[in-house]
Amino acid sequence: MRARNAAVLLTVALAVYLVLLAGRGVALVRTAEPVPVLLGAGVLLLPLLGVWVTVVTWRSGARIQRLSRKLAAEGALPDVSGLPRRPSGRVDRAAADAWFEERRAEVAAAPDDWRTWYRLAYAYDVAGDRGRARRTMRRAVELEARDR
Repeated sequence: MRARNAAVLLTVALAVYLVLLAGRGVALVRTAEPVPVLLGAGVLLLPLLGVWVTVVTWRSGARIQRLSRKLAAEGALPDVSGLPRRPSGRVDRAAADAWFEERRAEVAAAPDDWRTWYRLAYAYDVAGDRGRARRTMRRAVELEARDR
């Protein structure tokens, strides 16, 4: 719940920033001089891009949360509480790698099951590979959508 509240707060702050940025773009366009009008048009594209990125991010988060709730209802959420941790609190690298290999074997055994892809995405995250975690989670979302 705290993470969602923080996300909402940051989204509101971003919305305020985008409105202010759009105001600057409109002011530049209203000058009716060629260079400021072109610059203003470019500035007006930034809030549109910001809204698009925000909407895509929120949609992705909602989809992932839906999968998480489904797994929680099934009692199948990934659990790393038993893995050894470094002083920083992150999972020990060797333990994360071993746990990751187990998740990868699950995907190899059931490549069409969104649950195994979700757990593999979580394993990528635990191992510190955020890019692959996002790509793998998108695959889990796609597979779950086909199952519905």
